[in-house]
Amino acid sequence: MPDEISLVIVELLLSAEIFNTNTELVTNDLTPRCRELFSHNGSGEVKRPVVVSESIIGRVLGISDIHERVNRHPLIRYEEFGHRLHLTNLDLAVQWFRKNDGLPYIMKNPSIAYYLEKTDKNFHEYENAKKSNPKFEDTRQHLDARIARALEDDERLRSGLDLIIVSAPEEVESSLEDLICTQEQKDIIKKVHIAQENRDFLKKHRIHEVGKLLFVGPPGTGKTSLALALSKELHLPLLEVRLSMITSQYLGETSKNIDRIFDFAKKLSPSILFIDEFDFVAKSRVTDDHGAMKRAVNSLLKNIDQVSLVKNGVLLIAATNHPQLLDEAAWRRFDEIVPFELPDILMREAIINSVVKTLTFSADLNALAANTEGLSGADLRMLVKEAIMNALMDKRESLVQKDFETGLHSIKSRSDVRHMKWI
Repeated sequence: MPDEISLVIVELLLSAEIFNTNTELVTNDLTPRCRELFSHNGSGEVKRPVVVSESIIGRVLGISDIHERVNRHPLIRYEEFGHRLHLTNLDLAVQWFRKNDGLPYIMKNPSIAYYLEKTDKNFHEYENAKKSNPKFEDTRQHLDARIARALEDDERLRSGLDLIIVSAPEEVESSLEDLICTQEQKDIIKKVHIAQENRDFLKKHRIHEVGKLLFVGPPGTGKTSLALALSKELHLPLLEVRLSMITSQYLGETSKNIDRIFDFAKKLSPSILFIDEFDFVAKSRVTDDHGAMKRAVNSLLKNIDQVSLVKNGVLLIAATNHPQLLDEAAWRRFDEIVPFELPDILMREAIINSVVKTLTFSADLNALAANTEGLSGADLRMLVKEAIMNALMDKRESLVQKDFETGLHSIKSRSDVRHMKWI
């Protein structure tokens, strides 16, 4: 039987030849390793023709005896000129690979699975293989290439990048499957999906005011988590900014910072612009005497007016814990107001069950949910974390009722300290 190195070499050669000869295949039909090795200038985007050389294989496998290895393989030809490798017969190479423990590789390799699906009527694994690989558009590599192109076109945008935390979808840990959403939140997510898929239709009919969401609710109720999860769900990079972090002591700089952020989001579109602490500017305006913050508010409102999911490919999400501080002009800018309330008993039970699903435990979670009224989703996750730590300190990996009670006590103690009056 061939060793793993031989299988990887054949997989690379199969991927290259199938990709070259089937022009309907795209970058997402290659595994992440193939994208990295076959891409031009390390961008991750693959263009034909793909060439497999001795140096490429040596880089991925970290070995130097490639020539000797491939000379022993009847289906691989080595060219002295250029040190390139080729398959002598594609059909025979696919059959050899499949029979010699290559099936696990095929199940995760869309290009080879595509070829087999075309040539074997009993093989139907192409879509599953494609799903098992992250989309190229979701990768940090792709995002960095987009950022580089944006800065190349307009160096002025670099100052906007310094004000933002930019995350690629693959870097986001939150997913919709991990969140317990209300029906209203689920409806909003579906609406955004439909708007994204039908941008051309909406643009044609001049329906532009779509995709400006205001998340409203107390801390810990999932506003940031849902914004992050939407990045992964919609396959869009997330640009996160806190308004408190972009205010400047210099007159006019805050307004310019706001302009730079929105300009960068448009340049990087399609993207999600997530503005946390949205109330900060409005709150500051109340006590501002010199008028600089007033100009900042006007700049913010102007930029919100000029951004659109339909026209610019930018989904705008703003979040606030203090909706009462926002004036009417700010409210009118958003086509959807999404409430995030403290969870009721059914949601608390669902959240706790979601957090503990990978744990071994013996406890009455229904009773625990009933005793956690007033706690947010973040509080409940911290409760479970404290329960886990309590069990580990007791040298156990299985949780019992006492651990959860200790976690609940810890959360309530934190709340008591927070509301303590020191003076």
